[in-house]
Amino acid sequence: MIILGVALLSGSLLIGTFIGNLVGSLLGVDANVGGVGIAMILLILSTNLLARSGRLRPETSAGISFWSGMYIPIVVAMAATQNVVGAVTAGPVAVVAGVAAVAVSFLLVPVLARVKTPGIDEPVEVFVEEA
Repeated sequence: MIILGVALLSGSLLIGTFIGNLVGSLLGVDANVGGVGIAMILLILSTNLLARSGRLRPETSAGISFWSGMYIPIVVAMAATQNVVGAVTAGPVAVVAGVAAVAVSFLLVPVLARVKTPGIDEPVEVFVEEA
């Protein structure tokens, strides 16, 4: 069922948002700090756990694949609500953190490309909407 994939994504987003708000309050910032990133990590981990245990159905995978196509526009919309000018003019920390995150991401691409899930020989089936 496609709805299960969407439910898994929604649960990950809610938990990630809660943790992001908690981290923001611990840092003394009135903002969500890393909530979307935490949500994506939770989604990847939970999907991987379901795939390893053989409980990830193609229908569930289709729900996740559908929303993964919407990920970039959602992140762009969320970033538009942030006060980037205020963060950059307040000091170099925002720029350094952004550059460091991008550099680490680029360095981890080859490492993550080599990771294989036992028992899964092919990538997760892509959701194709029929006309």
